Amino acid sequence: MTSTPAPAALAGVSGPLVLAGAGKMGGAMLAGWLAGGLDPNVVTVIEPTPSEDIRALAARGVRLNSGDTAIAEVLVLAIKPQMFTKASAALRAFVGPSTLVVSIMAGKPIAAIAAGCGGDVVRAMPNTPAAIGRGMTVAVAAREVSAAQRALSDALLRATGSVEWVDDEALMDAVTAVSGSGPAYVFLLAEELAKAGVAAGLPPQLAATLARETVAGAGELLHRSDLDAAVLRQNVTSPGGTTAAALNVLMAADAMPRIMIEAIAAATKRSRELAG
Repeated sequence: MTSTPAPAALAGVSGPLVLAGAGKMGGAMLAGWLAGGLDPNVVTVIEPTPSEDIRALAARGVRLNSGDTAIAEVLVLAIKPQMFTKASAALRAFVGPSTLVVSIMAGKPIAAIAAGCGGDVVRAMPNTPAAIGRGMTVAVAAREVSAAQRALSDALLRATGSVEWVDDEALMDAVTAVSGSGPAYVFLLAEELAKAGVAAGLPPQLAATLARETVAGAGELLHRSDLDAAVLRQNVTSPGGTTAAALNVLMAADAMPRIMIEAIAAATKRSRELAG
């Protein structure tokens, strides 16, 4: 796995850039592109049920459901994977011999995307912190993707956070399980931590606040620190103290490690099933 330096400014993208699907993730990407200097006039959004935020971006010059089928420089696929087979024929109208197709559909392999709509395909998996510019995206490029297309893909993906590139597409299912679905695991931790606080006698609102701010603060500390998560955990844990008592329960008989391994395996399996 290799990191890629910060992207070039998006202001130089001439388009047309077509975004198919502008739900939470597609909308977050679009907002990041515009904030990064992309000219809204080069963007066409295809979204049957646009949110008020997307309608507001359309008022700034983004074309929304315009019906224009000009060949795109870039086609970004942010639709649900289950919709791709039905939508692929219409999407093919935007694809020419040199069109870059960037897909963030879970599970759909490069070969299926290329067969469905054509183009030079980059497959990527972002996650929902993209909405606040703190997303984690992993991408893999088809062999025919040029260095310039890869750089453009990186700039588009990096507009919402960090980007890592892999050479082996087979890793993408596990990537989906760890980082694509990962925010839900963290939210579950905050949810259950709050419930446990209530069970220990805390008022519900206080328990919810403590859980939320603790998870958010710990995440930010992990983000800023050069130390491994295991070291940060050990730094909080005094021998024989309260944290150690709790960790003895969480780590007894490898309870938490085992559950996490099983959860990631289940999500990885489901990602493979979505390949269709």
